[in-house]
Amino acid sequence: MKLHCPTLVRNARFSAPFLTSLLLFAAVVSTRANPVIIGSKKFTESYVLGEIARRALNDAGIATEHRQGMGGTIILWQALQGGQIDAYPEYTGTIEQEILKNGQQLSFQDIREALGKFGVEKTGSLGFNNTYALVMRRSEAQRLGLRTISDLRKHPELRIGLTHEFLDRQDGWRPLRERYGLPQQRVIGIDHALGYAALANGSIDVKDAYSTDAKIEQNDLIVLEDDLRFFPKYEAVFLFRSSMAPNAINALRRLEGTLDEKRMIHLNMEAERTKNYTSAANLYFQDNGSSAGYAGESFLQKLTRWTLRHLELAGFSLLLSVISGIPLGIVASRGGLIGQAILGFASIVQTIPSLALLALLVPLPFFGISVRTAIAALFLYGLLPIVRNTASGLQDIPRSLRESAVALGLSPFTRLWEIYLPMASRSILSGIKTSAVINIGTATLAALIGAGGLGEPILSGLNLNDDVTILQGAIPAALLALLVQWFFDVLDHVLIPKGLRI
Repeated sequence: MKLHCPTLVRNARFSAPFLTSLLLFAAVVSTRANPVIIGSKKFTESYVLGEIARRALNDAGIATEHRQGMGGTIILWQALQGGQIDAYPEYTGTIEQEILKNGQQLSFQDIREALGKFGVEKTGSLGFNNTYALVMRRSEAQRLGLRTISDLRKHPELRIGLTHEFLDRQDGWRPLRERYGLPQQRVIGIDHALGYAALANGSIDVKDAYSTDAKIEQNDLIVLEDDLRFFPKYEAVFLFRSSMAPNAINALRRLEGTLDEKRMIHLNMEAERTKNYTSAANLYFQDNGSSAGYAGESFLQKLTRWTLRHLELAGFSLLLSVISGIPLGIVASRGGLIGQAILGFASIVQTIPSLALLALLVPLPFFGISVRTAIAALFLYGLLPIVRNTASGLQDIPRSLRESAVALGLSPFTRLWEIYLPMASRSILSGIKTSAVINIGTATLAALIGAGGLGEPILSGLNLNDDVTILQGAIPAALLALLVQWFFDVLDHVLIPKGLRI
């Protein structure tokens, strides 16, 4: 049998064209100057306050970026300490209970001194107290004669839906239940916005809320009186890094005392009516006597920003997966304990839920709440298809071809580079294609840690219960996956030897 090695070499090279194509796909990097980064939690009021801070800083001539809906208290606090964000809206009760872990109510000065040890400062109160509350449908509360939290003791059958953060907080469900002696056992964790929908359709009977939530009035809900005074005060403030520029700090401090509860509720209602947090922020500045409108980013600008970041996340993680996955697949193709260990590790990583993997990486040194954490998670998820397909493609090469290559006196490296890899190229590219599509879809979760991408409008839409906003992220992500599929179909014709194409 005569082996036509030159033909294989002529038709496929796993070198410059392949890596160049991947680099072109991945190399979307922002070149903007470092702006002040504002973070916000995943509920309407935090989004609105974040937009107000962004507008205030922009009006002061300071470049600013708002990373919306990054998650709960601990995620934002870690991001602030780690330098991934520079400021975010917070509440004094949450600072005492969740950040400083202090069971007593502290004065503003005590809080300032305690935060200073972490290199963090805070503004004065923005002017309103947004306390936690338990809410019910008004009709149901009146039917059962419920007015206070203590009244819940008489109805152990009630179904309670609480945000996941509230379930675990020091000032949350467990100490609240102990303080009031509540007997309810049917308690589930649910997203803040989705909890209102569940309350409206009767899936749950009671949920936690913020006293300034617009949906309390919109859905005709009743706030159960905290008759034992369990909840501390939650004065709204901005936390910021002590190292932030003085002019940026002054811009945030000018927001002190400019909002009361009634006005905050009105802004929250505006955000949910218009499905636009920038619109609510504009209303705040108009009420303060500023007639200059602030359009913020157009949809096209936002879509461009989301898509470029999405490509950056998926592209760089895929490049890392390829650079690592192909060599690992080559080693795994030889079998033995090492090969089994490589495939086993890649398989185990694939079974870890994506949210759990992000949560595991965040506390590790170097990662934190950052783009690199999202890229690392996506890189790990992208390994299995590449490693497995590389190993399978090489193992499927007929023994007769291997023996012929050896008989020609070719070195092991030459056999691998010029014969085996081109022969396995169809299988390898198929694995890379699968990995790329997986990364495009999974990258939407990067928004949960403030890494941006097309997950931003999806999270915002979930918060607003707005299908249009969700689709602003979901449709481009799906189209991007199709474009990636098409891109690799083109690569098939460039990189796969002609005789191996279907």
